[in-house]
Amino acid sequence: MLQPKRTKFRKQHKGRIHGPAKRGTSLNFGEYGLKALEPERLNAREIEAARRAITREMKRAGRVWIRIFPDVPVSKKPAEVRMGSGKGAPEFWVAKVKPGRILFEIDGVDLATAKEAMRLGARKLSIATKFIARAHL
Repeated sequence: MLQPKRTKFRKQHKGRIHGPAKRGTSLNFGEYGLKALEPERLNAREIEAARRAITREMKRAGRVWIRIFPDVPVSKKPAEVRMGSGKGAPEFWVAKVKPGRILFEIDGVDLATAKEAMRLGARKLSIATKFIARAHL
């Protein structure tokens, strides 16, 4: 699973995700992509599950690019612990995703295979997504 090798600080504030994505909104590597339509935190497990589903459907032909990285730690306190006494330990890693962000890109397969692979990958994510293809002029 994806996570940073090291970070400057162990814990982070929750923050808010508002506004459209300013970068990472166009296809840069592959022919087809999966674009986020809503703001959400995607955890490393979801990203890995989607990557596996996409790779499996493509029968390991072509290439897959993951355009997001889970670099935000989310902390949790254990169940049935009283209030107070500080913030919990980091539990998992998430990527903050804004609408318009490209999540995955693929290349080296035909349109039908790409659509099906992205559909299966999108089912593993907790947000609404859209399949996009590079516009040929």
